[in-house]
Amino acid sequence: MVLAQASAIAVAGLLVAIALTLLIVALPAIQTYGLSFLTGRVWDPVAGQQVFGVLPMIIGTAASSGLALLLAVPVGVGSAIFLSEDFLPLPLQRRLVSLVELLAAIPSVVYGFWGLVVLIPRLQPLGWWLHTHLGWMPLFSTPPVGPGLLPAAIVLAIMIVPLITAIAWDALMAVPLELRLAAAALGASRWSALLGVLIPAAGAGIMGVFLLALGRALGETMAVTMVIGNANQLSPSLLAPANTLASLLVNQFTEARGMQISALMYAGLVLLLISSLLVNLLADWIVRGAHHRSRR
Repeated sequence: MVLAQASAIAVAGLLVAIALTLLIVALPAIQTYGLSFLTGRVWDPVAGQQVFGVLPMIIGTAASSGLALLLAVPVGVGSAIFLSEDFLPLPLQRRLVSLVELLAAIPSVVYGFWGLVVLIPRLQPLGWWLHTHLGWMPLFSTPPVGPGLLPAAIVLAIMIVPLITAIAWDALMAVPLELRLAAAALGASRWSALLGVLIPAAGAGIMGVFLLALGRALGETMAVTMVIGNANQLSPSLLAPANTLASLLVNQFTEARGMQISALMYAGLVLLLISSLLVNLLADWIVRGAHHRSRR
């Protein structure tokens, strides 16, 4: 118990130390730009009077993460259901679960390189078709140039599918056997038991998967940097290059000087607040909802 408490305190202390370090270094930029840093659209560290704004990066972070979740959650949860409900022989099922866990351990730079070399060239014909036939829609209003928001979201989705599958599988396997037997005793079919009993029983764990995947997507750096285009612009098109807060940091920090370092730390602080506060608020909402349902 003492060790667990000490570990929790150490983790909390580390998070506070990181936040304080970011805040101290970012203080000059905070005092200079204030909230206009969050709404500004121009990032120009070489102008005579340096201008820093991260609105395009904030929107790029949210858009790439949100689209990745839309693509990955159905696939990941569906795969977890398929692997947990004896659709396959047990030896094959175990091998596939091990393969999913292995995919979750692949370095992100490998995913990024695959996206750059394999995915983007194969998306080009689809991008041109979408722009030619659906270009009147804002989502496809720009011609594809290769790297962009859509390739970044697809690579992110592929990266978080193994995470979603593995943890959702654990949540489904943790459902008590008594619930499965009770559903079968009442004459429920496999799909009726799955939809009416097993998934609701594992609902908190599956929602936890959503939060973990969101946190991973918000903070992913190298893979996204390699395929998103790193363009500091606002565009409604999925085919246009974009940028994220994490990509901004990794692209510019090594050559930053003076106020630019402070502005980058301000951006890092914003990313930390978005990822931690957003995930924690969603977790609190989920816990409150589960508690409310349990009392009904």
